[in-house]
Amino acid sequence: MSGAAPLAGIEDEPLGPVIGVVLAAGRGSRSGGPKVLRRDDEGTPWVANVVHLLREGGCAEVIVVLGAEAGQARALMPAGVVATYAPDWQLGLAESLRAGLASAEAMMTAPPVAVAITLVDIAGGNPETLRRLLAHLAPDCLVRAGFDGRPGHPVLIGHEHWRPLARSLGGDQGAAGYLRDHGVLLVECGDLESGEDVDD
Repeated sequence: MSGAAPLAGIEDEPLGPVIGVVLAAGRGSRSGGPKVLRRDDEGTPWVANVVHLLREGGCAEVIVVLGAEAGQARALMPAGVVATYAPDWQLGLAESLRAGLASAEAMMTAPPVAVAITLVDIAGGNPETLRRLLAHLAPDCLVRAGFDGRPGHPVLIGHEHWRPLARSLGGDQGAAGYLRDHGVLLVECGDLESGEDVDD
């Protein structure tokens, strides 16, 4: 992590780097195939767009969690991205999130302060959304972007929560239950973007 740029939008010295995690392992059975292989109208892979948003928003590194068609997906990864494979991705979103957290933990000798979790199929995106969440950055933070009161992505999860969150995961529910039970802070970002995914 040497040479990592300071976090955008953080005043004074940053508490430490934030790692972006893109969940992109699913088969996409309801949308005609793995979303990690899809491209926008200009031909840019969705995954490249999401990685760009996380980097512009303040992530020092970005991990993309792969599963279905992982070999093809690796060819679409922007330079410098860490691709990690979730071996049990078929079991649901929880396995992808668990793999992303484990990869973030293993990346550094000193752990980062937080991960910023998002999905590969967000429809638009504004890096200012993540910057707004980073105003609450702390090792114990649980912060989620909200859009007209509706929970969305990204979700900022402080390092102190990574291991208990991983232990709580199961099935296809992701972190929603853990976030609810531990008092996630919903930060309104509807003035910045819609927060919809591509299926919306």
